[in-house]
Amino acid sequence: MDALGYYNGKWGPLDEMTVPMNDRGCYFGDGIYDAALACNGVIFTLNEHVDRFFNSAKLLQIELSYSKDHLKNVLNEMLGKLDKGSFLVYWQATRGTGRRNHVFPGGESNLWIMIKPIEIVDLSKKVKLITVEDTRFLHCNIKTINLIPNILAAEKAKQEGCDEAVFHRGETVTECSHSNVHIIKDGTFITHQLDNLILPGIARSHLAKACIKLRIPVDERNYTLTELFDADEVLISSTGTLCLSAETVDGKSVGGKAADLVKKLQDQVMGEFCEATGYVKP
Repeated sequence: MDALGYYNGKWGPLDEMTVPMNDRGCYFGDGIYDAALACNGVIFTLNEHVDRFFNSAKLLQIELSYSKDHLKNVLNEMLGKLDKGSFLVYWQATRGTGRRNHVFPGGESNLWIMIKPIEIVDLSKKVKLITVEDTRFLHCNIKTINLIPNILAAEKAKQEGCDEAVFHRGETVTECSHSNVHIIKDGTFITHQLDNLILPGIARSHLAKACIKLRIPVDERNYTLTELFDADEVLISSTGTLCLSAETVDGKSVGGKAADLVKKLQDQVMGEFCEATGYVKP
């Protein structure tokens, strides 16, 4: 079994698992999720991901019937059923099960887990980005499974031969379809402040902490598309990418002016990942 699925205590090969049609996730996308990278049996930054998961549940008024420690134990137990390697560990909670009705159904939430193999990204890879107007709702800080605008933006990027889409509301850059986005200008790391317009990314947080360790100033504030195109470097971060630099945005060359600083940041975050999981870079 190379990939595992789990639903409310039942588990098996991912492609053979099924869920009830009356699960609220099927009708309304009424749920929250999180995901973490695992290597050599260790789920990287699990505590931070579980904390964010419980905060998302609180913000959406989804009552979880288990503790953080219980969830961590279940995730580790499921990971232990697979061979050693690198995996994406994904889990979500939907509000519960009931015939379609907009009001809350009552009863317990449903827990889904999906674990599948993943390759650890080469941080030296340069990525291409496009910009997309941010038409999502005003609760982007909640990691909800309602991701239609994100999916459409990611597909648009793929069709244009790019790796990721950068959202903006008017002139203000927010985040990407499945990453946070940051810039470096005059030696300062600049990233959108934590509010309801962006997801509080775990990789974002670790990247900011890495800057502090390296004595790189961090400025959490709104920044504009003009600043994005004029930046010394443009970076994206996520659970799966850790920290990648961009070479183009909308087909225009960007960055390339602070390569040594980017390399220091990438070495720092990759070093933390290797130390925590025992991963050895090829």
